[in-house]
Amino acid sequence: MKIAKARAGFTLVEVLVSLLIFALLAAAGALVLGQTIDTRFAVQSNVERTAALQRTRALLKADLAQASDRRTRGPSGRPLPRALMGAQAPGDPVLVLVRNGWSNPDAAARPSLQRVEYRLTDGRLERRVSSYLDGARAENAQLLYTGVRDVAVTFLQDGSEAPAFISTSARPLPDAVRVIMTLDGLGRVEQLFLVAAA
Repeated sequence: MKIAKARAGFTLVEVLVSLLIFALLAAAGALVLGQTIDTRFAVQSNVERTAALQRTRALLKADLAQASDRRTRGPSGRPLPRALMGAQAPGDPVLVLVRNGWSNPDAAARPSLQRVEYRLTDGRLERRVSSYLDGARAENAQLLYTGVRDVAVTFLQDGSEAPAFISTSARPLPDAVRVIMTLDGLGRVEQLFLVAAA
């Protein structure tokens, strides 16, 4: 009597079941990988926006800490009412100031003071500087932050807060400046900066 030998191998049903399990595992892996990549890009975008906000804050802090009480003339030649001021009308810069500490290593024919303005243009917060104090238009726009819906500046002086302050010869600058920005993805962000005189 002959004994039948068992054949080595897989049946078609076993192969199909193993392919189905492999396909499910591959699909799950691709889904996890795709979500990981999306999360990485979202985190990178948030990190870049946070870094841009920190750079903006550092520039505002440095400019206001070096604020000077020197009044300037605008491009039209008319003197500005205060050395440090916010927007007077729509389309105006949100903050205008003169700052000390502009180093001049080449001994160029320019002052050691610098006129700085912050302007909101089409959802972008820009910082512009003027090479000369009186009558010069701001140039060299430096993009600080995008996705800015609104910027408001208020001034703190003697415990009160208002969109403008009273400048006197004894107190030409306010004690502090509050900058309130509405940013896409972050909402309302308030920052308070001490001014040099304070």
